[in-house]
Amino acid sequence: MRAIALIVLTLALVGAASAAVPSPPAGKLYHGVYPGGITGEEDDIAPADLSSYESTVHKTAAWVYFSDNWYRGRAFPLATATWIRDAGSVPFIRLMLLDSSARKPNRRFTLAHVLRGDFDADFRAWGRAAHTFGTPLIVEFGTEVNGSWFPWNGRWNGGKKGPARFRDAYRRIVDLIRGEDATNVTWVFHVNGDDDPDRPWNRFENYYPGDAYVDWVAVSAYGAQEPTEKWCGSFRESMDAAYPRLVAMAPTKPLIVAELGVTSHNKLCDQADWASAALTDLTSLRWPRVIGFSWWNEQWENDNKPAHDTDMRVQDNPRLADAFRTLVGANTKVLGRLGP
Repeated sequence: MRAIALIVLTLALVGAASAAVPSPPAGKLYHGVYPGGITGEEDDIAPADLSSYESTVHKTAAWVYFSDNWYRGRAFPLATATWIRDAGSVPFIRLMLLDSSARKPNRRFTLAHVLRGDFDADFRAWGRAAHTFGTPLIVEFGTEVNGSWFPWNGRWNGGKKGPARFRDAYRRIVDLIRGEDATNVTWVFHVNGDDDPDRPWNRFENYYPGDAYVDWVAVSAYGAQEPTEKWCGSFRESMDAAYPRLVAMAPTKPLIVAELGVTSHNKLCDQADWASAALTDLTSLRWPRVIGFSWWNEQWENDNKPAHDTDMRVQDNPRLADAFRTLVGANTKVLGRLGP
C-alpha cells in the first residue's frame, strides 16, 4: 500500500510550478511529524520512530521533518530522505548550517561566508542531488531565524544589519540550488512565534526574503518545553499573536505550523489538554491560511534528574494518544498523505 501511495503522490505532483508540493484541498490539513531521534541532534531519526508514532495516532505522515546538520557533512542527506520516501512521506529537510551541536555562534558557516561564496560549490552539489532525487522535497533554511538560539539570528550577524544579511544569504542559497534544476523543492521560511530578542530590528518580518524565494511560510509554537519551566502559554495565544503578522507579511503564501508541542509533567499545563485545544483549533480552521502542522515528538534529558526530562512523545501519554487518535487519526479533515 505504501508503494501505491507513493506512486499516486508522485503522479499527483507532476507539473507543479514553483512549489513542488501543492496546497491541500479546501478545508483539509496536511499532517506531518518530527518523529524523534536518539541523540537529540535531530538528524538520526529512524523508520521505527516514524512507525511507532503513526501506529499510535492512527494516521500516516504527509511529511517527516529532520535536520541536515552541516557539522556532520555538507552532502544531500540521501539515506534519510530515501527511507522517508520509501515509507510514503515527503522528506522535510531543515538545512542547518551549524558549526557544531552546541548552541553557539558560528565561526565557519556564517552568513558572511555564505555571502562571500565560500559554500557555493556545496550548495550546487546539494541542488544536483536534490534534482536527482526526483520526487518532492520540502526544505527550509534559517529555522526560527528570529530566535537568538540559532547562529543565523541577527544578534550574531551585525545586530540591526543582521536581517538584511540573512535575506541575502537565503536568496543566494535558493538561487544556487534552483540553478541545478531542483524544481522538486518547496522552499519554506520558518520563524518562531515570538521574537527573541524582542527588539524592533528582530521582528520576523524583517528577515523575510521575498515571495519569489518562498513557497510556504512556517511558524513554531510551543507550550512549556521542560517540566520545570515556569511558563506554559496556550497554542491559541501564540498563534493569535503571530498569525496576523504572518498573513500581512506574506499575504499570498500558505502557512504551516512546522513545530508544535508541549512536555508532560509541567505543573502549569496538562499535556493532553494543551494538545487537544491546539488540535481542535487547527482542525476547526481557526486560522484559515494554515494548511498543515507537525508535532515535535521527542524526549530528552535536561539534567541528571529523570523527573526533569522533557517528553513530548505521543506514545508515552495515553491521554495524549487518545487526543491524537480522535482529532488527527479519525479526523477526515486531516490528510495522512499528500494529494487529493
